[in-house]
Amino acid sequence: DQERAEQWHRIRRGEARMVVGTRSAIFAPVTDLALIVVDEEHDSSYKQEETPRYHARDVAVMRAKMANATVVLGSATPSLESYYNATKNKYVLLELRDRVEQRPLPEVEIIDMRQEFQETGEEQVISRKLAQEIKDRLDRGEQAMVLLNRRGYSPVVLCRTCGKTLECKNCAIALTHHKRARKMECHYCGYTAPVPQHCVHCGSEYVYFLGTGSEKLEELLHGMFPQARIGRLDRDTVRGREDFERVLGALHEGELDLLVGTQMIAKGHDIHGVTLVGVVGADMALGMPDFRAAERTFQLLTQVAGRAGRGSTPGTVVLQTYFPDHYAVQYAAQHDFAGFYDKELRFRSWMHYPPYSALANVLIRSDKLDDALRWSGMVGKWFDSTRHEGIRVLGPAAAPILRLKRDYRYHLILKSPSREKLNTLPRAMLAYAAGEKIPRTQIIVDVDAIWLM
Repeated sequence: DQERAEQWHRIRRGEARMVVGTRSAIFAPVTDLALIVVDEEHDSSYKQEETPRYHARDVAVMRAKMANATVVLGSATPSLESYYNATKNKYVLLELRDRVEQRPLPEVEIIDMRQEFQETGEEQVISRKLAQEIKDRLDRGEQAMVLLNRRGYSPVVLCRTCGKTLECKNCAIALTHHKRARKMECHYCGYTAPVPQHCVHCGSEYVYFLGTGSEKLEELLHGMFPQARIGRLDRDTVRGREDFERVLGALHEGELDLLVGTQMIAKGHDIHGVTLVGVVGADMALGMPDFRAAERTFQLLTQVAGRAGRGSTPGTVVLQTYFPDHYAVQYAAQHDFAGFYDKELRFRSWMHYPPYSALANVLIRSDKLDDALRWSGMVGKWFDSTRHEGIRVLGPAAAPILRLKRDYRYHLILKSPSREKLNTLPRAMLAYAAGEKIPRTQIIVDVDAIWLM
């Protein structure tokens, strides 16, 4: 924090003409502001999920407007909202249609893992095609990246006797097995538990570790390619900036042959030796109960595919999926952003989701289930009995993750083409809740919510 304060005072005194930073940098006290660049503007980490809630990209647009400055939103996969604004001439659309030096985009091959299972008779993490492609790269002295957007060793621990999973004591989420650290961990609240030898529910010894995370994938690749130098990039191996730079530096210098990781490896890295990118479980996010699931999948696949063939040798991408016909996977394989955008917009317009409507998530929470149910019922009845023309109210319903950090959670989703109405109605609801003695801290109103889980 001391370093941050020093930088803030430097900027305030006008000693820094240019400021680079994460989302909070948008509030830097820059005088005579002329230009704001929001790189990878689609990235959901620009949204702050705790109070004060804000989206740094939207703050950037408003701050530039107030300062009469120019704002540049840059991305190979713009958010639907930003691209929609550009097509409606609210923003100016500038397109870079080619790679540097006219280098070709990588060739993408989709592997249907259902067919792979039928042909091999066993559940494979790495398909035969991807294994062969990795071997070819290693033989030629080239580098490869393999993405699996799930950290840890095994995401589920299941008892084969009683059928129960090992869950976090604070959240309705299965604990993830971290083999090297010898612990079970919740990726939401940080709770840890010892690795069970017996089922905690029934005492059975038939405890199975199911699924694959990036740690297990690294181990599998070590087994398949014992001569290869393999690195891993995820939140377990990267604790600070130095770790991150060390791993990427090793890849740059040719000290690593293979890099395994979560979405961290998809972020804008320019490594010329990488000619192959493999994506394992390319479609995991498609099963999420979130209207942005297809958009996030398309963005992740397109971004990670962009890591291949950035040097003089053309690149190849191998996408392993159980949904080979899904439009997000197909359009990502064809590098067709416009095609994906048109199709996704059609679905959004039918269901009145952004960019056609503004959206607010009203979350009611309590560490007592009875209170959460009672309060959400009261708020739901208030919405039912109140006139709110031009606003759709969905719910109340249990949040997809019913319990998080000890709180039980129920939510309502409000949708309206009018931002003004969407701001007015929650204010009236909060006034009603205050009158009914519902604690203000137990109701969260998240306008333009990114995360609906």
